[in-house]
Amino acid sequence: MAGTTLPTPLYGLYEEQIGFSELIVTVVFAVYALGVIAALLVAGDFSDLLGRRPVLLFALGLSVLSAVCFLGESGLPLLFVGRLLSGFSAGLLSGAATAAVLELAPPERHGQAAFAATAANMGGLGCGPLLSGFLAQYAPWPLRLPFLVHIALLVAALAVTRALPETVARRTPRPPLRPQGMVVPPETREAFVPAGLAAFAGFSLLGLFTAVAPGFISQVLGEHNLAVTGVVVFSAFCSSTVGQSLMGRVGVRRALPTGCLVLTTGMAIVASSLLVESLPVLVAGAVVGGLGQGLAFRAAMTSVSAVAPNERRGATISAFFVVAYVGISLPVVGVGALTLTLGLRDAGLVFAACVIPQSAGVGMFLLRRPPQTD
Repeated sequence: MAGTTLPTPLYGLYEEQIGFSELIVTVVFAVYALGVIAALLVAGDFSDLLGRRPVLLFALGLSVLSAVCFLGESGLPLLFVGRLLSGFSAGLLSGAATAAVLELAPPERHGQAAFAATAANMGGLGCGPLLSGFLAQYAPWPLRLPFLVHIALLVAALAVTRALPETVARRTPRPPLRPQGMVVPPETREAFVPAGLAAFAGFSLLGLFTAVAPGFISQVLGEHNLAVTGVVVFSAFCSSTVGQSLMGRVGVRRALPTGCLVLTTGMAIVASSLLVESLPVLVAGAVVGGLGQGLAFRAAMTSVSAVAPNERRGATISAFFVVAYVGISLPVVGVGALTLTLGLRDAGLVFAACVIPQSAGVGMFLLRRPPQTD
């Protein structure tokens, strides 16, 4: 998952080298999210039919190809192809890897397994900008070395994945592989709807930090150190992981609404940082918002995976991630379009004005109608 956010601190360098606007940055980011959604919709249940390990190996291979595209980058076309392949990879990994972790764990450790899966997802997303930011700032070949390191990590991941036991029993004859679209079994819908709403709100904030915050940090705050950009983005995802670790103490019923309301507070702090143009306030917003996102995200994932039938778990989790990645892409592209007329600062304020009532409304709704699983 680190590879999906690896280019985040590098967008400014690509802007200088190729020459494009902040809108194109958000479109490049959205291409990745579209790849994720397409993979989830087309192949969301493939790991239920083919097995977890073959799908994971294929996804890792796509991630290698994505890194190769960035290594050979000479213009926007390869950037788009690289991001699209990265999205396909993440879409396949999101459902299959989460399901595999849950199935490899003994029943008495199901809660820890759910945390491990979601923490690896958010932790990987946070480590990508941290790794590339430091390498680009303090090592040679700023647009090459991060992807060479990533390929080395992927080779190690491929070796480990090949050694994993398969958790899906083969069916004879094997059902045909067909695009399933959004698969939400009827018995999961009561838990799925509030979980999806919470995921949408939380991923909207993460999209802002991965696609728009680097431009704001450099263009508005005047901070051009790429390592600082990586640390700011990492702080949101690291805080998300901390929030996930707290869910077990809080419980799903309370964690979902509480997480949404903490997320609302974090987004309000981010809006304040735009008004006063302060990097410390922006970091505070990232930490508070990430904490709320993580708390709500793990609770949402736990509630959905707990009620999903075994034979449709991969497909159900994939549908959950579809909702999340719609939240991470559409609002961010809107911000990019607004920058053309309003500039980064005011576009960010409009974004905050939309997300704050959304996340607050979801939190209040969940307080009144909490999920039935705990």
